[in-house]
Order: sequence, then structure tokens, then C-alpha cells
Amino acid sequence: MMSGHSGDSPCLPFAQLACPLDGAALADVGGSWQCDNGHNFDVARQGYLHLLPVQKKRSREPGDSKDMVAARQRFLAAGHYAQVAQAICGTLLDGLASHRRATVLDAGCGEGYYLRQLAAAAQGSLRLAALGLDISKWAVQCAARRDHNMRWVVGSNANLPVLSGTLDRVLCMFGFPVYSEFARVLRNDGLLIQLDPGPSHLLELREIIYPSLKPARATRDDVPAGFARVAAETVRYTTDIVGTGPIQDLLTMTPHLYRASADGRARAAALTSLNVTIDVELVTLRKTANMETES
Repeated sequence: MMSGHSGDSPCLPFAQLACPLDGAALADVGGSWQCDNGHNFDVARQGYLHLLPVQKKRSREPGDSKDMVAARQRFLAAGHYAQVAQAICGTLLDGLASHRRATVLDAGCGEGYYLRQLAAAAQGSLRLAALGLDISKWAVQCAARRDHNMRWVVGSNANLPVLSGTLDRVLCMFGFPVYSEFARVLRNDGLLIQLDPGPSHLLELREIIYPSLKPARATRDDVPAGFARVAAETVRYTTDIVGTGPIQDLLTMTPHLYRASADGRARAAALTSLNVTIDVELVTLRKTANMETES
């Protein structure tokens, strides 16, 4: 796991930030970032940047809550998604070995688990300029406290505060993809790595908290404009979750917490162990054409 020490870190400073108000390049002036049009954004004491203008917010505190972030941090630290992280790191790093440096965005980074795993996997092979972005202030605060070697930003996928054509890789996990924005910030031939739940993902938990399950949706085969499908991989395995606390953490870190009824949540709270299926689809898309920036 990555630490806050920079001496042996494969990470380079990520500097390709754009002003969220006008798209102009932001420059680090020590303690704040500024664009040529006079917009100024201070670095928070935890080390992150807030680049989500108030007029772009849909709620006072969008994204995951403080409790959801804490639950996810505990659950991921226990290693239940380690096989998912390994697959993501292999896919992201594939083809980058010959690069001396690579620029990577985790669009919906949460508390930073996957970027930390990526930095550890890249150790000795290449240097990463990594940006973790999430709409949740609590998630980005947590990530910034854990690792000072990467850039952490509160922002939105709908208006990425990143200069056009500057990224080698974009990762979007269980998130809200905005393909026009992903295409804009990727270099030509850059890759988008997208991870979505498969039909059996957390099946055993869902069977407990819901009275009935909706039919599994068909695997998404459509390819967004400006991209070509390169590869697809299924990662599926089971993991044992022991203890009421870890089971509650799993429920709390997912949208199922809010979708389940009070009875469903009570049934989950009564569990002392659970063998659950992790089932995710990892799709790789390559940028094939320049996209016009949306106004």
C-alpha cells in the first residue's frame, strides 16, 4: 500500500488541471491554483483541491456521505476487492511499460483505494501522474489524507477540470460515465477502462435484503461515440465476510443501503457471516476520434 513518503513513489505531480469555470489552464502558485482569467482555487489543508463550482452542484453535499466513505475504506482495506484491483491494474498498465511517464485519471476515485493499488503495481516500471476525482468532498478528503503523492480533486465527470487531450488512461468504476468528457481529456488512442457490476454481483446480499430480484440486465454491448471496444473481461469470485460490522460496511458502501426496506436492512444486520459473489465486467475502450468540447 502506498504511503505518504515521496522518495520511493512512482508518482509525478499531476499538473494538467483546467479551470472549472472557463476551461483555461490552471497553474500552481503555491497554496492555490489560478488561471489567466483571475479565477483562484485554494488548496485545502488536507491537500486537495475543490473544483466543483457551487452552481454545478445538485445538492449541498453531493456524492457519498462520510459514513459511506468510512465503510468503503474499512471494507476495501480488508482485501475483499483485491482481485478486482489486480485486474484493473493489469489492464491500466498494459501498453504503458515503454512510457517513461503516464497520466491517469480515476473518475470517481472514492477514498483512493484503486489509485493507491495502481501506484504500488507501477513501482519500478514507470512514473505516474495520477489524478483522483470524486464529487464527494468526504471521499476526496479521505484520499488526500492517505496519500500526498497524487493529486486529489473534488469535481464532476460532467465538467472534468482537466485540459483536453492530456490523459493516457481514464478509469471509471461503478460510476457515472460522461463519454464526451472522457473523450475530450484523453489523448488520441488513449484508453477508457470501465467497470460495471455483473449479473451476479453481491447476489447473496441482494437476495437477503430484497423480497424479489429484478431480472439481470443484458451486458452492455453498445460502444459510445468516439470510442472503439478493445477488450472485455469478467472478474468473478466469492469472498467470505465474517462479522456483523464488515457485512454492515458492505451494505453501507453501496446504493442498496437506501434501496432496501427497513425489513431488508434488519435481515442484513442480523447476519454474522456471508459468502458473497463479486462479479464485475471490465471493458476497455480506445479513443478513436477527436470530440468537440461541449459548451
